[in-house]
Amino acid sequence: MLDWLYTAIAWVMARWHSLWNVVFGDPATGSGLSGLAWALSIVFLVVTIRLILFPLFVKQIKSQRAMQEIQPEIQKLRTQYGSDRQGFSQAMMALQKERGVNPLAGCLPILPQIPVFLALFHVLRRLSPDAQGLYSWTTELTQEAAQAPLFGAPISSSFSMNGPKEDAILEIATYANIRVVAFVLIVVMCVTTFITQKQIMKRSGPVEGQAAMVQKLMLYGMPLSLFVTGFFFPIGVLLYWFTNNLWTLGQQFFILRKMPPPGSAAAKAKAAAEKPPIDPKTLAPKPGAKPVRPKPGRPAASAAPTGTGADATGASEPTGADGPGTTPETPAGAAGSNGRPPSGKGAPGRTRSGAGRGSAGPANRGRRKRH
Repeated sequence: MLDWLYTAIAWVMARWHSLWNVVFGDPATGSGLSGLAWALSIVFLVVTIRLILFPLFVKQIKSQRAMQEIQPEIQKLRTQYGSDRQGFSQAMMALQKERGVNPLAGCLPILPQIPVFLALFHVLRRLSPDAQGLYSWTTELTQEAAQAPLFGAPISSSFSMNGPKEDAILEIATYANIRVVAFVLIVVMCVTTFITQKQIMKRSGPVEGQAAMVQKLMLYGMPLSLFVTGFFFPIGVLLYWFTNNLWTLGQQFFILRKMPPPGSAAAKAKAAAEKPPIDPKTLAPKPGAKPVRPKPGRPAASAAPTGTGADATGASEPTGADGPGTTPETPAGAAGSNGRPPSGKGAPGRTRSGAGRGSAGPANRGRRKRH
């Protein structure tokens, strides 16, 4: 039923193998360069699939960002509806439809990779040094792929084998070599899967409740399950998974730098860095315009009554209590000409104009020099 899918995966691998076969000068079957050509065909199978799925990955990121933006509103709806789950679900679906959020968009890049993985697993499992042509491959190409070594272990072999395939592979390789290579790839596959899940958690931002539990389950559950099932995977499938993890790490590193999660320290730093710098020239006045400077605060001056008669002309001299030629004492609190309280002594030879009328003007206003 899925032969069309197996044939498509085998065809892509054959095209990449033919390219690398030309690059390496058509190496002999079972040689190191032949094994490298087939290993690179698996690596570039990953590259081909991930490039095709890249638009779906962009949709996944946008959907996750949109879900994060509406989380405060979803929290309000949860508080509003309380134990009414049906009402909350309907309100949340209406909100997601209004904002154009698709919760299933987060699964878009993962779903197409599952049949690709299963197809590659099926093709490599059926490979054997004595097998006939498989899925558009010739018999010669099929046997060359079955014998292609990766560090001395055929890509069609696995840690645990049985039946005729085990006997055929053990004629060209040893179990010790196969199991060492397979075990190293299993460990590397599990470690990179764990790091990938950590990066996904960082990309999606902080979550709470059931989502946090699912993330923790994926973080530890996936590497553990891969460690158990990896002993039955062909070495070519282990190489595929490891390469796929490396691509995911690089892709997510790029996305986290370009599109950090909202509210994170990286997002705030990026927003601050993207602010245009303030040019001091834009703050300067335009040519010909008078610069505006703030005026210093001044003490409020009390209004003084307008003097009349002799005070206005300053022609008459006041006479103190001690007789003419003397100056009356300055009232307490009166200000001098320089803003300081005058001393208690009168200035000899000078009289103050407007004394006794509470004038707030300068002390020497209206005075004339006596001859």
